[in-house]
Amino acid sequence: LQLVESGGGLMQAGGSLRLSCAASGRTFGDYAMGWFRQSPGKEREFVATISWGGGRTYYRDAVKGRCTISRDNAKNTVYLQMNSLRPEDTAVYYCAADHWGSGTYLPSMYSYWGQGTQVTVSS
Repeated sequence: LQLVESGGGLMQAGGSLRLSCAASGRTFGDYAMGWFRQSPGKEREFVATISWGGGRTYYRDAVKGRCTISRDNAKNTVYLQMNSLRPEDTAVYYCAADHWGSGTYLPSMYSYWGQGTQVTVSS
């Protein structure tokens, strides 16, 4: 499964951004999808996840109410809508896929990763 993220960029605090992750190569609907992020000098951290059917989502506390993960299995794409952006959201954002997963915050459960897209939020 190949994953390609897009939609990152330089934003001002308070703004909104939608990240996309396009999948190819395998049956997208068989995979739970997750978004993670990594800032310089920090470990990769969980942001959000969605089950393979889309019926279950889970977020890290810091983004609850500001971010929405969704998927379109017909388009083989998962999205992360980010609102009320904060400087601390600055990071490289990665999408990842977990075969037949229900959605987890553990990066070790994800078998496939994209290359990442940079999100920079200025104050």
